[in-house]
Amino acid sequence: MNDNFVNEFFGIGIQNGKTPENLGVLWRSAQNLGASFIFTIGNRYAKQACDTHNAVKSMPYYHYDTFEEFFNNLPKGARLVGVELTDNAQTLETFHHPRRCVYLLGAEDHGLTKEAIEKSHFLVKFNSTLSLNVSVAGSIVMYDRGIAKPRV
Repeated sequence: MNDNFVNEFFGIGIQNGKTPENLGVLWRSAQNLGASFIFTIGNRYAKQACDTHNAVKSMPYYHYDTFEEFFNNLPKGARLVGVELTDNAQTLETFHHPRRCVYLLGAEDHGLTKEAIEKSHFLVKFNSTLSLNVSVAGSIVMYDRGIAKPRV
């Protein structure tokens, strides 16, 4: 087995997700695009996501009440990649994904918290002036990860 493949993993999740539907779509994409786990931070919706492919039964799902709880439980050696439309974020097109990382997305209306932005090892953004739907943004990040690009 290729050691580089074995040593690579990624998880993806949403901080303060706005709707269960967005979360369900992200989970389905995560299952299809090779995520190792999914997670949420905070609760802004009344019910869990609708997920037509049962992704939550196919891969580990974690929920954290606060960003601090999430950050303290990052997998050892994993880098936190915040997806946020900020001036100091690198464009996704030029970003080299870490071998072991966790992608964190914010809700469309609020984005990531200041704490999440400050504690991210990397920040990436799309070459766009407006924010994207969170499930679309997450799907694009995971698709880009699957493209043959150097890893850091």
